[in-house]
Amino acid sequence: MLIVDLNRENYEYDVHALVKSFFPEEQVTVLTPESREDRREELSRAARIRINVSGREAVLAIDGREYRLEVEEGVRAQERLKEGFKKFLYQVLSKETGKELPWGNLTGIRPTKIAYGFLEEGRSREEIIRHYQEKHFVSTGKAALSVDIAARERELLSRLHRGGYSEAGYSRGYSEAGYSRGFGEAGYSLYVGIPFCPTTCLYCSFTSFPIGGYRKIVDAYIDCLIREMDLVAGQYAGRTLDCVYIGGGTPTTLEAEQLDRLITALKDRFDFSTVQEFTVEAGRADSITPEKLQVLYRQKVTRISVNPQTMKQETLDIIGRNASVKQVEEAYALARQTGFDNINMDLILGLPGELEADVQRTIDRVVELAPDSLTVHSLAVKRASRLNRWIQENRAVMLHNTDETMEIAARGAARLGMVPYYLYRQKNMSGNLENVGYAREGKLGLYNILIMEEVQTVMALGAGSITKLVLPDGRIERRENVKDVKLYLEKLEEMLERKRELFALECSLERDSL
Repeated sequence: MLIVDLNRENYEYDVHALVKSFFPEEQVTVLTPESREDRREELSRAARIRINVSGREAVLAIDGREYRLEVEEGVRAQERLKEGFKKFLYQVLSKETGKELPWGNLTGIRPTKIAYGFLEEGRSREEIIRHYQEKHFVSTGKAALSVDIAARERELLSRLHRGGYSEAGYSRGYSEAGYSRGFGEAGYSLYVGIPFCPTTCLYCSFTSFPIGGYRKIVDAYIDCLIREMDLVAGQYAGRTLDCVYIGGGTPTTLEAEQLDRLITALKDRFDFSTVQEFTVEAGRADSITPEKLQVLYRQKVTRISVNPQTMKQETLDIIGRNASVKQVEEAYALARQTGFDNINMDLILGLPGELEADVQRTIDRVVELAPDSLTVHSLAVKRASRLNRWIQENRAVMLHNTDETMEIAARGAARLGMVPYYLYRQKNMSGNLENVGYAREGKLGLYNILIMEEVQTVMALGAGSITKLVLPDGRIERRENVKDVKLYLEKLEEMLERKRELFALECSLERDSL
């Protein structure tokens, strides 16, 4: 364990993220004044890194070697200290370890947001790349990737209906039956969560429940989804629905009849004539059948996923993903035969025991299959996943991801005629790298971008889902549904009330703007 003794709570996230990036093999613990009193003194004595922030200076000591950051007196001194601290911490850790991180001192999940904002201001590509390099120590390659992706995001998001409040559209206040809204051409998107999976993979921390133990309550779960649909459809009548995304979990753990019932209920309540993209994550090959694919095709789903994660059978066995390489290939071929012309594949780099040669073999096989889009994830070790325990037992040296493995994937995507179109990062990602979505032109996933950039309201239904209401001033109001499936069934009325509160807030803001 690598212990950091820090005297300021509001610096904790950046400290943990950067220290963990430089010392990925260590379990990093950051002590603050709020840490557990019963162990704080004991752990503090073992701290290798000590950070004291006070007044106009920050003092950082690593194994007794001391470094100091000081800002000039005057207005905004505290603010300038906070702004300079991440740069200071990165430079010290880089000097101590001899490492440079591909994403420099950036710790947020959306590094492209910087480029997106600058492009909106009319900045040039060269200016933006220079900003990434000089202020954040980002490598030239990652900076250029961010700018290129941000440019594609802007073009794709311009197709969304965003709209705004207008006096002409407003007619009455909030009611259970809905209200006419002053949004002009305002739009929204819809997420439907199916939290069941065939099994839970070693690395997974998402809300998912093995279907074997929940099969008897799936119909009751769909009943609850339909009640959420009724509420949202009533309140958003007259607004434009841009994207529908059924995710999970693994939606295709539902039986064909249940999938048909779910999608039919959606189409009965929402106007799909405006929907630009309708995605269902088929995901696990061991849940895909001809009957289920026929339902999705007949219901005019425009985009599906068949996700191998790796084409190395030994790795699939380790991570508990029961679908074999052969099953993945058969499911993919079946989807093509059914008529789907927009199929995504997900891969994870940095899985236990995999090296560059393994990634190359996976990419070569994926290129032969020729999906329409490819999402390349860097393994993120989540605290709630079984992988976290596995690492403690087998040591993190078994996890390997590098710029070279990411480049192998990028070259494979290029061979398929794909371009990178969205990017995000997560905490504790192997190699301090990123997740990148690649796609052929015309097959770029609109929902993937809008959920990252948070520029449009997404109404989310189902256990563990999070609704994001985007307000006119850019603020985002979130409402979460409980994660546990059985608790969701029991507390559905409470989940509905949370959405009613959002609708009431939205209506009051609209009224105030008139």
